[in-house]
Amino acid sequence: NGEAMKVSGVTMVILVLNMLIGIAIPLGLAIFFRKKYRCPPVPFWAGCGVMFLSAFVLEQIVHTVVLSSPAGNLIRGNFWLMALYGGVMAGLFEETGRLLGMKFLLKKYHDNDDNALMYGAGHGGFEAFYLLFFTMLNNLIYAVLINSGQAEVLINGQGGSTGEALQAAFESLATLSPAVFLLSPVERLAAVLAQLALSVIVWQAAKEGGHIGWYFLAILLHFLLDAAAAILNGLGVPAVGIEVVVWIIAICYGLLAVKIRKNNRKQENN
Repeated sequence: NGEAMKVSGVTMVILVLNMLIGIAIPLGLAIFFRKKYRCPPVPFWAGCGVMFLSAFVLEQIVHTVVLSSPAGNLIRGNFWLMALYGGVMAGLFEETGRLLGMKFLLKKYHDNDDNALMYGAGHGGFEAFYLLFFTMLNNLIYAVLINSGQAEVLINGQGGSTGEALQAAFESLATLSPAVFLLSPVERLAAVLAQLALSVIVWQAAKEGGHIGWYFLAILLHFLLDAAAAILNGLGVPAVGIEVVVWIIAICYGLLAVKIRKNNRKQENN
């Protein structure tokens, strides 16, 4: 019964906190790189725009076409195939968008390698904002509906598979431990670290005299991160365990980016 469900006050506070974190991540990164490296804001906004277009528009259109096809039925029916497919698509669309954005939109900014980080702040920061803010806002609206006794009315008004999906979403929100929602910003911060590292890597392909091999490396690394998380989830690994693995991978990517930046400085000084 929808009226019997209740979302705790603690959960609602965490949802609001996560929304604020979703805003703070991109803004904080943009301000930090602006102050530390004197990066102009253009790479940041380019990163935001490319992320939105590549991942949230173009990639979603392809998913709609592919996953509604006979091949899509096969992919959706096997979590291994779904993990591999998702990883390939994410790597291909995001890294291609990143390369094109850096190469053409930021052509005037190639003289400063720090602009790669500012771009990454936009790319990864927008993703964090979009997923944290809007997902948590949606959950918060659901929580208000549940606690005001309107959930059952909405479920009955929809009916069919939509009603069943809403019922499941409401029950999940009401029964999940508040601690589960604390993992969302932890996951996003790991993703942002990976996005910053991938931006440094693709910058090596996009800038003057860059090598295209870095672009293919970024696609591979992006694929590995997304596919690993999806496979672990499909195998039933607890969320905390998945986040530990994701953080380890993201840190490794971050260390690679640090090494690349050090090598660039050495070459500039020689």
